[in-house]
Amino acid sequence: MVTDPDEQHDYFGPMGAPVAGPGRVDWIGLRPRRRAPLVAVEEARADAGRGLEGDRVFEQGSDKRQVTLVQAEHLSAVAALAGISSVAPEQLRRNLLVSGISLQALKNRRFRVGSALLEGTGDCHPCSRMEENLGRGGYQAMRGHGGITARVLESGVIRVGDAVKPER
Repeated sequence: MVTDPDEQHDYFGPMGAPVAGPGRVDWIGLRPRRRAPLVAVEEARADAGRGLEGDRVFEQGSDKRQVTLVQAEHLSAVAALAGISSVAPEQLRRNLLVSGISLQALKNRRFRVGSALLEGTGDCHPCSRMEENLGRGGYQAMRGHGGITARVLESGVIRVGDAVKPER
């Protein structure tokens, strides 16, 4: 059990192993159309069964890939593997940049981001756009660092700075 002076947390992962947390939303990006640049926003509305309003997946529909999340702590590893000095969140084409919690621990689990309830549905594998965005070797640099996909179970608002907390 992790204890905080203001709040007591009881986060447990598979087989009772503790999950560090809560995490934090550091950045939010929406993809208005396929291949369009991501638009950074301070908040987004997550709609149950649809995804983030303003994101292309919201209109197209998807069962398992309504929201994509990538871990902030992995950006420096991706940059090093790609042989570049830094990676900006919009280059990775994910919706949420999260820090302070292992996204892998949230796969196949329910977790709250802001007032929305999400469920991790699997790994978010890199696409060929990584070669365009990160340069030659970008796809390989992203392997194992692409984050996770999630579906929205309960609608709510997600803001930069919001906590990311596993549900019991």
